[in-house]
Amino acid sequence: MSRTLKKPQNAVSACSLPLDRILIGDSIRIMNELPENSVDAVFADPPYNLQLGGDLLRPDHSQVDAVDDDWDKFADFEAYDAFTVEWLKAAKRVLKPDGCLWVIGSYHNIFRVGAILQNLGFWILNDIVWCKNNPMPNFRGKRFTNAHETLIWASTSKDARPCFNYEAMKNMNDEKQMRSDWHLPICSGNERLRTETGEKVHPTQKPLPLLYRVIMSSTKPGDVILDPFFGSGTTGAAAKLLGRHFIGIDRDKTYAKYAERRIAQTKPASDMDLLNTPSKREEPRIPFGIIIERGLLRPGQFLFDERQRHRAKVKADATLLVKEDGDSITGSIHKVGAMVQGLPACNGWTFWCYDSDGQGNLLPIDLLRQKVRAEVVKH
Repeated sequence: MSRTLKKPQNAVSACSLPLDRILIGDSIRIMNELPENSVDAVFADPPYNLQLGGDLLRPDHSQVDAVDDDWDKFADFEAYDAFTVEWLKAAKRVLKPDGCLWVIGSYHNIFRVGAILQNLGFWILNDIVWCKNNPMPNFRGKRFTNAHETLIWASTSKDARPCFNYEAMKNMNDEKQMRSDWHLPICSGNERLRTETGEKVHPTQKPLPLLYRVIMSSTKPGDVILDPFFGSGTTGAAAKLLGRHFIGIDRDKTYAKYAERRIAQTKPASDMDLLNTPSKREEPRIPFGIIIERGLLRPGQFLFDERQRHRAKVKADATLLVKEDGDSITGSIHKVGAMVQGLPACNGWTFWCYDSDGQGNLLPIDLLRQKVRAEVVKH
């Protein structure tokens, strides 16, 4: 990892990107110095403009370590909106046409940010609710406990085709579609970065599991993720862990020093192949006819649905023949599967099963497709 702290980066060459480095300075200026259309994703954790007035005390009168840093203070909403417009414009400029933007915030700012990014032409794909398993309580007892933050996931335009690793997210969620409510704990314990005197390095350090899920869902190994408000470096640590590159920007040298130390201690996966979850849409197409040609199924053999309510005979031309209630139905595995169920469509690969051992043990014919597909990929 490059030691940028000893020699701050004042300009960025248009010929290359400062990969896996922390750049010290104003995020808007530095983003505007990066090559246009050069990064795959932007994750932004901007100032929330909390507008805190006075100290926040617990019932025992001890002081809550709240966000009171100068970087979170703006004169008014107009000043905050102007800042938001400028950093979002800079982010859109540096993003590739099919890149994506993630921005996280609370009720203090996320609605303003959302409206502005729409005005700038971003297209909102999802809003994610990060439900905190262990939120800070509401000490004054005058409001509901604020137990969530909102992430907006957006593409650069309505017509963009951003990466979404659907299968990976489904695998991580026990074979169920990943929902937009993410239940994750806040950063605490050993994960929390602290100074030599035990103080928090950064007041709003985000937990690694949150950035792990963001990066895993919307980027590929080798992609470049820009974080213009790098802070404690969670984006960089998650990127390194998952085989992605990062570019971090922050004005605070102390934050950058601890973030750099943290990322240096992060160990990436030993085998890059372990980071890939191939999309089913990208897998080689295997027609049903190949299954017949290779003798994995033979003409005249019967296929069944899982509950054996329907039976179809395989024909030599890779169509199926079903005779029910005196009627004959002929067509593809998909067409016939849909017709016997009275549905407009059907995935015949998963609907139809074959007798795998002659003893009535049914397996989906998709297993035969996967066998052929593996041979095609291998060769």
